[in-house]
Amino acid sequence: MRIFQVITLCELGGAQTVVANLANKLSEQNEVVVIAGEGDGKMWPLLSPAVKIEHCPHLQRAVSPKADFLAAIELRRLYRKYRPDIIHLHSSKAGILGRIVFPTAKVVYTVHGFDSVRIAYRKFLPVERLMQHFCRAVVGVSEYDCRNLISERITKNVCTVYNGIVRPDMRVVQPIPEFKKYAKTILCIARVFPPKKTSLFVETARLLPEYGFVWIGNQRDITEFDLPSNCYFAGNISNAGAYCSLADLFMLPSNYEGLPMVIIEAMSFGKPVVASDVGGVSEIVRNGENGYVLENRAELFAEKIRYILSDEVRYKAFSAKSLEIFDTRLTIENMVNGYLKVYSE
Repeated sequence: MRIFQVITLCELGGAQTVVANLANKLSEQNEVVVIAGEGDGKMWPLLSPAVKIEHCPHLQRAVSPKADFLAAIELRRLYRKYRPDIIHLHSSKAGILGRIVFPTAKVVYTVHGFDSVRIAYRKFLPVERLMQHFCRAVVGVSEYDCRNLISERITKNVCTVYNGIVRPDMRVVQPIPEFKKYAKTILCIARVFPPKKTSLFVETARLLPEYGFVWIGNQRDITEFDLPSNCYFAGNISNAGAYCSLADLFMLPSNYEGLPMVIIEAMSFGKPVVASDVGGVSEIVRNGENGYVLENRAELFAEKIRYILSDEVRYKAFSAKSLEIFDTRLTIENMVNGYLKVYSE
């Protein structure tokens, strides 16, 4: 089977990690072509040599009639070149253009966190409602996303496939001294921008001076934050998921999410998780079992982090449960089998 995986941006991110993991695993028995547009290209090295790469220069996140028209031409040219059996679209922009350009019967569209459209960009909802008729399936990465798709009248062939990963390579490419300075360390991997609630991470660190707090992935100036001495921003680091192996607990504050890959990576190393109660997070982080999902209040995050880390027996129980949930629900094999079923229906 010849399969397209199409995504708007070729930078590092959760959806790009899904695409890379899915493409690499599918390429073991299929011909896979990954197509992506703008970005820094850091997604490309994640792909195995068996995966073909095609850059679509005019595919971009911003709405631009000229660029969008040229991107549609480029996508159509690639379709004629490869004649794929399945075209799997990821992210809203690729999802819209792809459903216009490609044959409906071959198209599967995955929504990586529907809240970004439902809450932040509601003006695009009418387009999403219309475009549901131009694909064979709309896939949510959580039951939460699927419920919200249906509530917004996107109901045609909606199904759920949970994200899955290959456990990250444990080789750490850049030493971070903060992991050794404190008896316990809390890690977050995310971009620094308002929806990721960086300020909440900083305020939680301020309330827990006995622990080290490390944030990997900042892509902008952080001088706006008054950082306490136990809070460190490491910048962009390749193979960031490997640092979960060094942390004691994973924290993810956010305004909205789908099913965050970084949480799944942390769970693959058996790390407890304390995160915002958004998107599908509560489907894999269970209160009192492997972590907590909370309102976005620093005092709540601090309370639960201290509760988990202050007792070794309790910590080991939370850790074991994270690993159990990962092994039973969130592996790459589970995700690939889920998508193969969607492709065949």
